[in-house]
Amino acid sequence: MTYEDFASAQSFFLWSIFAIALIMGAVVNKTNFCTMGAVSDWVNMGDTGRLRAWVLAIAVGVLGVAGLEAAGLVNVTSTFPPYRQNNFVWLENVVGGLLFGIGMVLGSGCGNKTLIRVGGGNIKSVMVLLIIALISYFMVNPFPGSDKTLYSVLFYPWTSPAAVMLSTNQDLGAMLFDDNAATGRMVMGGVIGGLMLIWAFKSADLRSSFDNILGGLVVGLAVLAAWYVTSNVMINADGEMMSMQAYVQDWELYAPAEAVKPAAAGPLASQSFSFVGPMGQTLGYAMGGFDRTLVTFGVMALAGVIAGSLLWSLISRSFRIEWFASGSDFFNHLIGGILMGFGGMLAIGCTIGQGVTGFSTLALGSILTFISIVLASSVTMKVQYYKMVYEADATFFKAFITALVDLRLLPAGLRKLEAV
Repeated sequence: MTYEDFASAQSFFLWSIFAIALIMGAVVNKTNFCTMGAVSDWVNMGDTGRLRAWVLAIAVGVLGVAGLEAAGLVNVTSTFPPYRQNNFVWLENVVGGLLFGIGMVLGSGCGNKTLIRVGGGNIKSVMVLLIIALISYFMVNPFPGSDKTLYSVLFYPWTSPAAVMLSTNQDLGAMLFDDNAATGRMVMGGVIGGLMLIWAFKSADLRSSFDNILGGLVVGLAVLAAWYVTSNVMINADGEMMSMQAYVQDWELYAPAEAVKPAAAGPLASQSFSFVGPMGQTLGYAMGGFDRTLVTFGVMALAGVIAGSLLWSLISRSFRIEWFASGSDFFNHLIGGILMGFGGMLAIGCTIGQGVTGFSTLALGSILTFISIVLASSVTMKVQYYKMVYEADATFFKAFITALVDLRLLPAGLRKLEAV
Protein backbone atom coordinates (compact mmCIF):
# COMPACT_ATOMS: atom_id res chain seq x y z
CA MET A 1 0.00 0.00 0.00
CA THR A 2 2.29 2.70 -1.32
CA TYR A 3 1.15 6.21 -2.18
CA GLU A 4 2.81 9.07 -4.02
CA ASP A 5 1.66 11.76 -1.58
CA PHE A 6 0.88 12.04 2.10
CA ALA A 7 -2.74 13.14 1.68
CA SER A 8 -3.67 9.97 -0.22
CA ALA A 9 -1.86 7.75 2.25
CA GLN A 10 -3.50 9.43 5.23
CA SER A 11 -6.94 9.22 3.65
CA PHE A 12 -6.58 5.47 3.10
CA PHE A 13 -5.14 5.04 6.60
CA LEU A 14 -8.04 6.82 8.30
CA TRP A 15 -10.95 5.53 6.22
CA SER A 16 -9.70 1.95 6.35
CA ILE A 17 -9.75 2.13 10.14
CA PHE A 18 -13.24 3.64 10.07
CA ALA A 19 -14.48 0.77 7.87
CA ILE A 20 -12.92 -1.92 10.09
CA ALA A 21 -14.33 -0.24 13.21
CA LEU A 22 -17.76 0.04 11.55
CA ILE A 23 -17.85 -3.71 10.96
CA MET A 24 -16.62 -4.42 14.48
CA GLY A 25 -19.20 -2.09 16.01
CA ALA A 26 -22.07 -3.71 14.12
CA VAL A 27 -20.96 -7.27 14.95
CA VAL A 28 -20.26 -6.50 18.63
CA ASN A 29 -23.77 -5.05 18.94
CA LYS A 30 -25.32 -7.98 17.07
CA THR A 31 -23.51 -10.67 19.09
CA ASN A 32 -23.56 -8.85 22.45
CA PHE A 33 -19.79 -9.33 22.72
CA CYS A 34 -19.07 -7.71 26.06
CA THR A 35 -16.07 -8.14 28.32
CA MET A 36 -17.93 -7.02 31.44
CA GLY A 37 -20.81 -9.30 30.52
CA ALA A 38 -18.31 -12.11 30.00
CA VAL A 39 -17.00 -11.76 33.54
CA SER A 40 -20.51 -11.33 34.93
CA ASP A 41 -21.81 -14.50 33.24
CA TRP A 42 -18.84 -16.46 34.57
CA VAL A 43 -18.85 -15.10 38.14
CA ASN A 44 -22.59 -14.98 38.74
CA MET A 45 -23.95 -17.85 36.63
CA GLY A 46 -21.03 -20.10 35.81
CA ASP A 47 -21.61 -19.53 32.08
CA THR A 48 -18.27 -19.13 30.30
CA GLY A 49 -19.61 -18.56 26.78
CA ARG A 50 -18.82 -14.87 26.47
CA LEU A 51 -15.61 -15.23 28.48
CA ARG A 52 -14.46 -17.84 25.96
CA ALA A 53 -15.47 -15.49 23.13
CA TRP A 54 -13.15 -12.86 24.65
CA VAL A 55 -10.37 -15.45 24.94
CA LEU A 56 -11.07 -16.47 21.33
CA ALA A 57 -10.53 -12.85 20.25
CA ILE A 58 -7.23 -12.78 22.16
CA ALA A 59 -6.15 -16.11 20.65
CA VAL A 60 -6.87 -14.88 17.12
CA GLY A 61 -4.86 -11.74 17.86
CA VAL A 62 -1.91 -13.62 19.38
CA LEU A 63 -1.72 -16.26 16.64
CA GLY A 64 -2.26 -13.71 13.89
CA VAL A 65 0.42 -11.36 15.15
CA ALA A 66 2.87 -14.25 15.60
CA GLY A 67 2.34 -15.32 11.99
CA LEU A 68 2.25 -11.87 10.43
CA GLU A 69 5.25 -10.68 12.41
CA ALA A 70 7.26 -13.76 11.40
CA ALA A 71 6.38 -13.00 7.76
CA GLY A 72 7.45 -9.37 8.18
CA LEU A 73 3.94 -8.08 7.48
CA VAL A 74 3.28 -6.16 10.70
CA ASN A 75 5.27 -4.03 13.11
CA VAL A 76 4.11 -4.48 16.69
CA THR A 77 7.30 -3.32 18.40
CA SER A 78 7.49 0.39 17.49
CA THR A 79 3.84 1.12 18.17
CA PHE A 80 1.47 3.76 19.50
CA PRO A 81 1.18 3.29 22.42
CA PRO A 82 4.47 1.42 23.01
CA TYR A 83 3.23 -1.92 24.34
CA ARG A 84 6.62 -3.62 24.14
CA GLN A 85 8.69 -0.77 25.58
CA ASN A 86 11.53 -1.89 27.85
CA ASN A 87 10.34 0.49 30.57
CA PHE A 88 8.13 -1.94 32.50
CA VAL A 89 5.59 0.22 34.38
CA TRP A 90 4.09 -2.73 36.23
CA LEU A 91 2.51 -0.68 39.01
CA GLU A 92 0.63 1.48 36.51
CA ASN A 93 -0.55 -1.65 34.68
CA VAL A 94 -1.85 -3.21 37.90
CA VAL A 95 -3.39 -0.12 39.50
CA GLY A 96 -4.83 1.05 36.19
CA GLY A 97 -6.29 -2.39 35.51
CA LEU A 98 -7.87 -2.58 38.96
CA LEU A 99 -9.41 0.88 38.62
CA PHE A 100 -10.70 0.09 35.16
CA GLY A 101 -12.15 -3.26 36.24
CA ILE A 102 -14.14 -1.64 39.06
CA GLY A 103 -15.19 1.23 36.81
CA MET A 104 -16.51 -0.91 34.01
CA VAL A 105 -18.84 -2.73 36.44
CA LEU A 106 -20.19 0.52 37.85
CA GLY A 107 -20.41 2.12 34.39
CA SER A 108 -22.25 -0.84 32.79
CA GLY A 109 -19.47 -1.77 30.39
CA CYS A 110 -15.92 -1.14 29.23
CA GLY A 111 -14.83 1.55 26.78
CA ASN A 112 -15.85 -0.44 23.72
CA LYS A 113 -19.22 -1.39 25.23
CA THR A 114 -19.81 2.25 26.14
CA LEU A 115 -19.48 3.17 22.45
CA ILE A 116 -21.75 0.29 21.45
CA ARG A 117 -24.39 1.47 23.93
CA VAL A 118 -24.09 5.06 22.68
CA GLY A 119 -24.79 3.80 19.15
CA GLY A 120 -27.82 1.97 20.51
CA GLY A 121 -29.31 5.14 22.05
CA ASN A 122 -28.14 4.84 25.65
CA ILE A 123 -27.86 8.35 27.13
CA LYS A 124 -26.23 6.98 30.30
CA SER A 125 -23.31 5.83 28.20
CA VAL A 126 -23.05 9.25 26.54
CA MET A 127 -22.32 10.68 29.99
CA VAL A 128 -19.78 7.92 30.70
CA LEU A 129 -18.13 8.62 27.34
CA LEU A 130 -17.83 12.34 28.09
CA ILE A 131 -16.35 11.71 31.54
CA ILE A 132 -13.79 9.23 30.22
CA ALA A 133 -12.92 11.60 27.37
CA LEU A 134 -12.36 14.54 29.73
CA ILE A 135 -10.10 12.58 32.07
CA SER A 136 -8.29 10.89 29.19
CA TYR A 137 -7.56 14.26 27.57
CA PHE A 138 -6.15 15.88 30.70
CA MET A 139 -4.14 12.80 31.66
CA VAL A 140 -1.82 13.64 28.75
CA ASN A 141 -2.56 17.30 28.01
CA PRO A 142 -1.74 20.10 30.48
CA PHE A 143 -4.39 22.18 32.17
CA PRO A 144 -4.92 25.61 30.56
CA GLY A 145 -2.13 27.96 31.63
CA SER A 146 -0.14 25.15 33.23
CA ASP A 147 2.40 22.47 32.38
CA LYS A 148 0.76 19.96 34.74
CA THR A 149 -1.38 17.02 33.68
CA LEU A 150 -3.59 14.75 35.77
CA TYR A 151 -0.98 12.03 35.33
CA SER A 152 1.94 14.19 36.42
CA VAL A 153 0.07 15.45 39.49
CA LEU A 154 -1.78 12.34 40.68
CA PHE A 155 0.27 9.33 39.56
CA TYR A 156 3.78 9.96 38.27
CA PRO A 157 5.37 10.82 41.67
CA TRP A 158 4.53 7.41 43.19
CA THR A 159 4.21 5.07 40.19
CA SER A 160 7.34 6.10 38.30
CA PRO A 161 9.84 4.96 40.99
CA ALA A 162 8.41 1.44 40.75
CA ALA A 163 9.13 1.13 37.02
CA VAL A 164 11.75 -1.41 35.98
CA MET A 165 14.05 -0.81 33.02
CA LEU A 166 14.47 -4.16 31.27
CA SER A 167 17.41 -5.19 29.14
CA THR A 168 15.01 -6.32 26.39
CA ASN A 169 11.56 -5.42 25.18
CA GLN A 170 8.91 -6.57 27.64
CA ASP A 171 7.19 -9.09 25.37
CA LEU A 172 7.51 -12.72 26.41
CA GLY A 173 9.35 -13.74 23.25
CA ALA A 174 12.12 -11.18 23.75
CA MET A 175 12.37 -11.74 27.50
CA LEU A 176 12.59 -15.55 27.34
CA PHE A 177 14.65 -15.92 24.16
CA ASP A 178 16.83 -12.81 24.56
CA ASP A 179 19.14 -12.75 21.51
CA ASN A 180 16.67 -14.66 19.34
CA ALA A 181 13.57 -12.57 19.96
CA ALA A 182 12.07 -13.19 16.51
CA THR A 183 12.01 -16.95 17.06
CA GLY A 184 10.84 -16.48 20.64
CA ARG A 185 7.89 -14.37 19.55
CA MET A 186 6.81 -16.95 17.00
CA VAL A 187 7.17 -19.84 19.47
CA MET A 188 5.49 -18.09 22.40
CA GLY A 189 2.72 -16.73 20.19
CA GLY A 190 2.03 -20.17 18.77
CA VAL A 191 2.02 -21.89 22.16
CA ILE A 192 0.00 -19.29 24.09
CA GLY A 193 -2.40 -18.57 21.24
CA GLY A 194 -2.89 -22.27 20.58
CA LEU A 195 -3.62 -23.06 24.22
CA MET A 196 -6.10 -20.19 24.45
CA LEU A 197 -7.82 -21.36 21.27
CA ILE A 198 -8.11 -24.92 22.63
CA TRP A 199 -9.49 -23.65 25.95
CA ALA A 200 -12.00 -21.40 24.17
CA PHE A 201 -13.45 -24.22 22.04
CA LYS A 202 -13.19 -26.87 24.76
CA SER A 203 -16.58 -25.89 26.21
CA ALA A 204 -20.00 -26.17 24.66
CA ASP A 205 -20.69 -22.71 26.11
CA LEU A 206 -18.77 -21.37 23.12
CA ARG A 207 -19.26 -24.12 20.54
CA SER A 208 -23.05 -24.00 20.84
CA SER A 209 -23.28 -20.24 20.29
CA PHE A 210 -22.84 -18.85 16.78
CA ASP A 211 -22.91 -15.29 18.16
CA ASN A 212 -20.11 -15.95 20.66
CA ILE A 213 -17.90 -17.47 17.97
CA LEU A 214 -18.70 -14.70 15.49
CA GLY A 215 -18.06 -11.95 18.07
CA GLY A 216 -14.71 -13.40 19.16
CA LEU A 217 -13.53 -14.00 15.59
CA VAL A 218 -14.51 -10.55 14.31
CA VAL A 219 -12.97 -8.66 17.23
CA GLY A 220 -9.72 -10.65 16.90
CA LEU A 221 -9.63 -10.21 13.12
CA ALA A 222 -10.41 -6.49 13.41
CA VAL A 223 -7.41 -6.06 15.71
CA LEU A 224 -5.23 -7.92 13.18
CA ALA A 225 -6.59 -5.89 10.27
CA ALA A 226 -5.74 -2.64 12.02
CA TRP A 227 -2.21 -3.88 12.79
CA TYR A 228 -1.77 -4.79 9.13
CA VAL A 229 -3.09 -1.54 7.68
CA THR A 230 -1.16 0.74 10.03
CA SER A 231 2.06 -1.23 9.48
CA ASN A 232 1.90 -1.13 5.68
CA VAL A 233 0.73 2.29 4.50
CA MET A 234 3.84 3.76 2.88
CA ILE A 235 4.75 6.92 0.97
CA ASN A 236 7.09 7.12 -2.01
CA ALA A 237 9.22 10.11 -1.03
CA ASP A 238 11.57 10.81 -3.94
CA GLY A 239 12.08 7.10 -4.49
CA GLU A 240 12.43 6.26 -0.80
CA MET A 241 9.69 4.15 0.81
CA MET A 242 8.73 5.77 4.14
CA SER A 243 6.15 5.11 6.81
CA MET A 244 3.68 7.90 7.48
CA GLN A 245 5.23 8.56 10.88
CA ALA A 246 8.75 8.86 9.43
CA TYR A 247 7.45 11.13 6.66
CA VAL A 248 5.85 13.54 9.12
CA GLN A 249 8.99 13.56 11.27
CA ASP A 250 10.94 14.72 8.19
CA TRP A 251 8.08 16.84 6.87
CA GLU A 252 10.17 19.81 5.76
CA LEU A 253 12.38 17.58 3.60
CA TYR A 254 9.62 15.94 1.57
CA ALA A 255 6.22 17.62 1.88
CA PRO A 256 5.13 20.21 -0.69
CA ALA A 257 4.25 23.69 0.60
CA GLU A 258 0.49 23.18 0.16
CA ALA A 259 0.39 19.93 2.15
CA VAL A 260 -1.37 19.92 5.54
CA LYS A 261 0.84 18.58 8.33
CA PRO A 262 -0.80 16.50 11.11
CA ALA A 263 -0.55 17.89 14.62
CA ALA A 264 1.60 14.94 15.77
CA ALA A 265 3.55 12.07 14.21
CA GLY A 266 3.08 9.59 17.07
CA PRO A 267 -0.55 8.66 16.28
CA LEU A 268 0.55 7.63 12.76
CA ALA A 269 2.68 4.76 14.05
CA SER A 270 1.65 1.12 13.82
CA GLN A 271 -1.30 0.54 16.16
CA SER A 272 -4.59 -1.25 16.69
CA PHE A 273 -7.82 -0.75 18.59
CA SER A 274 -8.07 0.83 22.01
CA PHE A 275 -10.83 3.15 23.20
CA VAL A 276 -9.96 5.17 26.30
CA GLY A 277 -7.12 7.21 24.81
CA PRO A 278 -9.13 7.78 21.58
CA MET A 279 -11.99 9.24 23.61
CA GLY A 280 -9.57 11.94 24.81
CA GLN A 281 -8.26 12.41 21.26
CA THR A 282 -11.81 12.88 20.01
CA LEU A 283 -12.50 15.47 22.70
CA GLY A 284 -9.31 17.27 21.65
CA TYR A 285 -10.50 17.18 18.04
CA ALA A 286 -13.82 18.76 19.04
CA MET A 287 -12.15 21.35 21.31
CA GLY A 288 -9.80 22.21 18.43
CA GLY A 289 -12.71 23.25 16.24
CA PHE A 290 -12.68 19.98 14.30
CA ASP A 291 -9.33 20.85 12.80
CA ARG A 292 -8.43 18.09 10.35
CA THR A 293 -4.83 18.05 11.58
CA LEU A 294 -6.21 16.52 14.81
CA VAL A 295 -7.95 13.59 13.12
CA THR A 296 -6.25 10.38 14.27
CA PHE A 297 -6.67 6.61 14.14
CA GLY A 298 -8.42 6.89 17.51
CA VAL A 299 -10.95 9.46 16.32
CA MET A 300 -11.89 7.34 13.31
CA ALA A 301 -12.02 4.14 15.39
CA LEU A 302 -14.39 5.72 17.90
CA ALA A 303 -16.63 7.14 15.16
CA GLY A 304 -16.64 3.83 13.30
CA VAL A 305 -17.67 1.71 16.30
CA ILE A 306 -20.52 4.09 17.21
CA ALA A 307 -21.69 4.22 13.56
CA GLY A 308 -21.56 0.43 13.26
CA SER A 309 -23.53 -0.04 16.44
CA LEU A 310 -26.08 2.54 15.34
CA LEU A 311 -26.41 0.85 11.95
CA TRP A 312 -27.12 -2.54 13.53
CA SER A 313 -29.52 -0.97 16.04
CA LEU A 314 -31.54 0.51 13.20
CA ILE A 315 -31.45 -2.67 11.10
CA SER A 316 -32.51 -4.84 14.04
CA ARG A 317 -34.94 -2.21 15.36
CA SER A 318 -33.28 -2.39 18.77
CA PHE A 319 -32.45 1.31 19.00
CA ARG A 320 -34.01 2.87 22.09
CA ILE A 321 -33.33 5.81 24.34
CA GLU A 322 -32.33 4.76 27.86
CA TRP A 323 -31.96 7.11 30.82
CA PHE A 324 -30.92 6.71 34.44
CA ALA A 325 -33.29 4.62 36.52
CA SER A 326 -32.47 6.37 39.80
CA GLY A 327 -30.05 8.68 41.57
CA SER A 328 -27.86 5.74 42.57
CA ASP A 329 -27.78 4.59 38.95
CA PHE A 330 -26.51 8.06 37.94
CA PHE A 331 -23.91 8.04 40.71
CA ASN A 332 -22.65 4.56 39.78
CA HIS A 333 -22.18 5.56 36.14
CA LEU A 334 -20.47 8.79 37.20
CA ILE A 335 -17.95 6.96 39.39
CA GLY A 336 -17.58 4.22 36.77
CA GLY A 337 -16.67 6.75 34.10
CA ILE A 338 -14.13 8.45 36.38
CA LEU A 339 -12.46 5.16 37.30
CA MET A 340 -12.34 3.97 33.69
CA GLY A 341 -10.85 7.28 32.57
CA PHE A 342 -8.05 7.16 35.11
CA GLY A 343 -7.59 3.39 34.94
CA GLY A 344 -7.60 3.09 31.16
CA MET A 345 -5.01 5.82 30.71
CA LEU A 346 -2.82 4.65 33.58
CA ALA A 347 -2.83 1.06 32.29
CA ILE A 348 -2.30 2.26 28.69
CA GLY A 349 -5.47 0.58 27.53
CA CYS A 350 -8.82 -1.03 28.25
CA THR A 351 -10.31 -4.51 27.83
CA ILE A 352 -9.77 -4.21 24.07
CA GLY A 353 -6.71 -1.93 24.09
CA GLN A 354 -4.75 -4.09 26.51
CA GLY A 355 -6.90 -7.21 26.79
CA VAL A 356 -6.82 -7.96 23.04
CA THR A 357 -4.58 -5.51 21.17
CA GLY A 358 -1.84 -5.32 23.79
CA PHE A 359 -2.13 -9.01 24.63
CA SER A 360 -1.60 -9.84 20.94
CA THR A 361 1.95 -8.45 21.28
CA LEU A 362 2.52 -10.69 24.35
CA ALA A 363 3.66 -7.64 26.30
CA LEU A 364 3.97 -8.45 30.01
CA GLY A 365 2.29 -5.16 30.95
CA SER A 366 -0.72 -6.00 28.80
CA ILE A 367 -1.06 -9.43 30.41
CA LEU A 368 -0.86 -7.87 33.89
CA THR A 369 -3.51 -5.33 32.94
CA PHE A 370 -5.79 -8.07 31.60
CA ILE A 371 -5.48 -10.08 34.82
CA SER A 372 -6.05 -6.97 36.97
CA ILE A 373 -9.19 -6.00 35.05
CA VAL A 374 -10.68 -9.49 35.36
CA LEU A 375 -9.82 -9.69 39.07
CA ALA A 376 -11.22 -6.26 39.97
CA SER A 377 -14.42 -6.69 37.96
CA SER A 378 -15.00 -10.18 39.40
CA VAL A 379 -14.62 -9.00 43.00
CA THR A 380 -16.79 -5.92 42.39
CA MET A 381 -19.59 -8.04 40.93
CA LYS A 382 -19.44 -10.47 43.85
CA VAL A 383 -19.54 -7.61 46.36
CA GLN A 384 -22.56 -6.08 44.61
CA TYR A 385 -24.30 -9.44 44.56
CA TYR A 386 -23.82 -10.17 48.29
CA LYS A 387 -24.87 -6.66 49.28
CA MET A 388 -28.00 -7.01 47.17
CA VAL A 389 -28.92 -10.43 48.63
CA TYR A 390 -28.11 -9.72 52.29
CA GLU A 391 -28.84 -5.97 52.22
CA ALA A 392 -28.17 -4.47 55.67
CA ASP A 393 -26.46 -7.61 57.00
CA ALA A 394 -23.73 -7.40 54.38
CA THR A 395 -21.20 -4.70 55.18
CA PHE A 396 -18.67 -3.92 52.48
CA PHE A 397 -15.97 -5.72 54.47
CA LYS A 398 -18.03 -8.90 54.84
CA ALA A 399 -19.03 -8.87 51.18
CA PHE A 400 -15.44 -8.19 50.07
CA ILE A 401 -13.91 -11.01 52.13
CA THR A 402 -16.63 -13.42 51.02
CA ALA A 403 -16.07 -12.42 47.39
CA LEU A 404 -12.37 -13.26 47.71
CA VAL A 405 -13.30 -16.63 49.26
CA ASP A 406 -15.69 -17.37 46.40
CA LEU A 407 -12.92 -16.62 43.91
CA ARG A 408 -10.59 -18.91 45.90
CA LEU A 409 -8.23 -16.09 46.74
CA LEU A 410 -8.75 -16.64 50.50
CA PRO A 411 -9.34 -19.87 52.48
CA ALA A 412 -12.95 -20.96 53.01
CA GLY A 413 -12.59 -20.56 56.77
CA LEU A 414 -12.58 -16.77 56.39
CA ARG A 415 -16.04 -16.67 54.78
CA LYS A 416 -18.24 -13.99 56.37
CA LEU A 417 -21.51 -14.62 54.52
CA GLU A 418 -23.23 -17.84 53.46
CA ALA A 419 -22.85 -18.69 49.79
CA VAL A 420 -25.91 -18.05 47.64
